[in-house]
This record gives sequence, structure tokens and C-alpha cells, in this order.
Amino acid sequence: MSRDDDLALVREYTKNEGLVRHMLSVEAAMRAYARKLGEDEEKWGQVGLLHDFDYERWPNPPDHPLQGAQILKSKGYPDDVIYAIKSHADYLTDCPRIAPLDKALYACDELCGFITACALVRPTRLEGLEPKSVRKKLKQITFAAAVNRDDITRGAADFGVDLDEHIAFCIAALHSQAASLGLAPETN
Repeated sequence: MSRDDDLALVREYTKNEGLVRHMLSVEAAMRAYARKLGEDEEKWGQVGLLHDFDYERWPNPPDHPLQGAQILKSKGYPDDVIYAIKSHADYLTDCPRIAPLDKALYACDELCGFITACALVRPTRLEGLEPKSVRKKLKQITFAAAVNRDDITRGAADFGVDLDEHIAFCIAALHSQAASLGLAPETN
């Protein structure tokens, strides 16, 4: 499957542009990590892009991501891609995160959403956003309250990366795609 095919699938199942941008942001972080680690950038990007494509239609566990997994299987996506997507759901106990691909998705998913929330309350968006600012916002339980802070810290630990370095790395990955993610600085 090509990236165009993947994006068409995302657009077929997801109408909420915020959710589409979330998947694009996770894709950017996953691609950046694949480059850094010498992994398959297309596969890692595909997992990031597709990980929540079924969420809008089936938001309740375990439908998400199991409905999406069935769709991906019927379309011929590789088993490791499907497994990685399933493994980002903690409640699917039969899909522990084993491969670096699985761990990277889990580490990037909630953090990319949180970084986006942090950027959206700043006029400069991602420009100049520092890990210490993100860490400060993590302590504010009412800020982006739906984001599970434990998932962010556990994800970094399981992936074997320092949390501040992980935050900085993901900010940089998203910054490279800021305009398409709606995270470029505001213009007057």
C-alpha cells in the first residue's frame, strides 16, 4: 500500500480534521524515529498514520482498534503493521508491545496529542516550544485532561528514551510538518 492509499483510508473513515492531524503528527514522529534508528520509514510512518483511522466510527474499546485491524487485514496490510496498531491499546492484553515499532507507536501517540495541545495555546505554536514547558503542562491535570499522563511516561520508559529527549525529539518531528498540522505560528 502507498502513503496515498493510507491517507485515502484515513479520510474515508475520519471526518474530524483534528483527528486526521493527530494521525499525521504521529506519522511524522514515527518517521523521524525510523530514520534515527535505521528502521523502515515507510512502515513506521504507515503505522503512525493508520493507528486511529477507525476511532471516529468505533471509539469504544475493544472496537477500536479491532474494527480497524479487521479492515486492514481485509485490505492486505502486513501482520506486523496490524499488530503494532493493536498493541497501542492497553486493554488488548493479548497484544503486548514487543517490537520497537510497537513501543514507538505507544510512546509517540499520547505525547504527540499533548504536544499539539501545548502548541495550540501559544501564538508561536511549536516555534520555541521547549520540553520544560511541556513538562510543566503535564503537571496541570486540567490542561488537556483527556491525555493520559501515565501513558506518556510509561511509553517513553518502555521505548527506552529519556522523557525530556523524547519530548524534544517529537517537537522537532512535528515542527518539520508544522504547516500541514495546523501548528505554524499565528500570523496577524
